[in-house]
This record gives sequence, structure tokens and C-alpha cells, in this order.
Amino acid sequence: MKAGRRRLRPGALLVILLVIVAAVVVATGILPAADAGALAGRTAPVLGFVVAITIVAELARDAAVFDVVAQHLARWGRGRVLALWGAVILLAVVSTVFLSLDTTAVIVTPVVVLLAQGVGVSPLPFALATVWLANTASLLLPVSNLTNLLAASRIGADPAAFLALSWAPALAGVLVPVAILTIAHRRTLRGRYTAPPQARPTDRVLFVVSAVVLVALLPLLALVQEVWIPAAAAALILVVVFAFRRRRALRLALVPWQALGLAAGLFVIVEAAHARGLAALLTPLAADGHGVGELLRVAGIGALAANGIDNLPAYLVLEPLAAHDPVALMALLIGVNLGPLVTPWASLAILLWHHRITALGVTVPWGRFALGGLVAAASTVLVAVLALAAVS
Repeated sequence: MKAGRRRLRPGALLVILLVIVAAVVVATGILPAADAGALAGRTAPVLGFVVAITIVAELARDAAVFDVVAQHLARWGRGRVLALWGAVILLAVVSTVFLSLDTTAVIVTPVVVLLAQGVGVSPLPFALATVWLANTASLLLPVSNLTNLLAASRIGADPAAFLALSWAPALAGVLVPVAILTIAHRRTLRGRYTAPPQARPTDRVLFVVSAVVLVALLPLLALVQEVWIPAAAAALILVVVFAFRRRRALRLALVPWQALGLAAGLFVIVEAAHARGLAALLTPLAADGHGVGELLRVAGIGALAANGIDNLPAYLVLEPLAAHDPVALMALLIGVNLGPLVTPWASLAILLWHHRITALGVTVPWGRFALGGLVAAASTVLVAVLALAAVS
């Protein structure tokens, strides 16, 4: 009965429905064959990267890489909560920038919450930091967010072109939320703690190989244009090593089937809508120039749409507004990446995060989450757009 209930969860049913609708759209020609082929060519590497990086992150977690990092953070804090806070912020930012926002929401969140609980500190600010930064720190590199990967080829021919526009708003996306959280939780962050005893990985070979693979992979994700290639190579190495050392860890659940079905279904349905006239309807809203007001308008539309229908479909629907202009497209990314902090469904990362913290006994009422997220989203998007206008 339990297995049956898991299969019938609303999220899974929604994904199945989307996939069925997408299949009908392609089979009936609602999405023309030529457009379907072009869409497949554009999105296959993106989805391949999502699969590979998820496998890498999950196996690295199984090898205790993130747990050991958390223990080092606790020791480096030297008993000061504020220093531990800074170390956790760094971990969340690095995880989001290089391993994507979902990795931070799913894998880093429980590590950080358990770390805070283990040293006797309130886990609330640490839990909020992971979910806010999972979204707001996801602008720097194409690999940081699925929306970035979709936009990267339209912004420039290589990662440097993307970085030239993203670095300043991405910096705002880290500093503003961290400042808000630090001020709001300043009393909690003034305390001290006792570092927990060091625990060793159960399989040192798996730990070392996984750590080395991760360290080698991170710079490649920032330098290589076809990021799915190094990610796939890293996943293959870890799968082979785990096959010899811990075969039970290799399970079908490593592949993010639900996320893949959701993304693929949305790609097809939104592309069919554009092919049938949606893009033309959006033409009057298209970006016109690089003025601060115009960039704020584009980012604001993106943020509102993300909180209304989730950030991925929001980007897919609104992409024609800015596809002709790299600066306007970056403004749209600011909206759909940094803005979805208000509603529970604004990004998949928020739902995944909430599931993890609830299982660990941490409660964040949605009303409180929305109020704080509204302040953070509005402030962060505004400062990020100003930063983009300054560097563009």
C-alpha cells in the first residue's frame, strides 16, 4: 500500500500528465517535426548534464564527502557561530554555482541542518540560507541553473561571455540575501558552540575518489562550453568505482526521473505554444533598450511569473521577450533565478528543500517564508538589475 501511495503522489501524477500531453503534442504535429528536432538538439545536452551532475552529487554524498566538509566547517569556525555561518554560506554558494541549485536544496540542506543541530545552534537561519542561496546564487555560471543552460548559447559563444554579464548581478544575489539573513538572525549568530568529534568515512577509497572527482570537475564546469561532457565523465568514473566498492548505492533512483519528465514535458508544451502564436502575442512586451527601467521591467515580469507558475516554465514562456538581446536575457534570468522566493512552487528547489527540513524536524510556516522571501526577492532583484546595468 505504501508503494502505491508513493506512485500516486500529486507531483508524480503531474509529471506523468505533462509527459503524456507532450507526447500527444509531438505525435499529432501540434509541434511541427522541424521544431521538435531543433528543440531536441537544444535540450538534450541540458538534460544530459542534469542527469550526470545529479548522479555525481548523490554518489559524493553517499561517499560522505559533504559530511566531511561540514565537519571541517565546524572546526574552522573555532566555536564561533558567526564564523560557522560564514563557512556555511561559502559551502552553499560553491554548491549552487558549480553543482546547481537542486544540489544545494537536496544535499547541502540536510548536511547544514544536522550540523547546526549537532553543535546546539538554531538551524533556522542555516536552513533559510540554503534555500535562498540555492536560488539567488544560481546566476553566475551556465551550470548553476537549468534556465542558465538554456540561455547560455543565446548570450554568448563561450562561458566567458556569460560570466561577463553575470558576475555583478550574481554577486548581488549572494550579498543581499546574506545581509538580510545576518541582520534578521543576528542574536542567534552571536553565540558560541562546541565542535563535534571528527567522524571518518566508512570507505576511505570511495571518499578519496569522490572528493578528487569533485575537485577536478568544478573548474571544468566553469571553463568548458559543453558542460555535459565533463559531468558525464565524472559520473561514469564514480559509477565504475561504486560498482566495485558499494554496488548497492547504484540504483535507478539516482536518475532524477521526475525532474527530467517535468523539464522535457514543459520544453515541448511551451515550444508548441510559441510555434502556434504565443511568441507573437508576447512581442509587445519585448525588451527595448538597456535602461535601468527597461531591465527592471523585464526582471520584474520574470520574478512575478516565476512565483506564479515556477521559474522554469516562466523562463520558457518569457524567453522570446529577450532572446534577441544578451543583456535583456540576463535581466530575465535575474527575475526567474533570484526572484522565486515567495511562493512554495516558485522553484522545484523550494519544494525539495521544504521536504528535507520537515523530515529533520525544522518548521518554517509558509506565511513567514513568503514574507521574508518577498523582502529578499524584491531587494535582491533590484540591486542585481542595477549591477547588470552598471556592467553592461
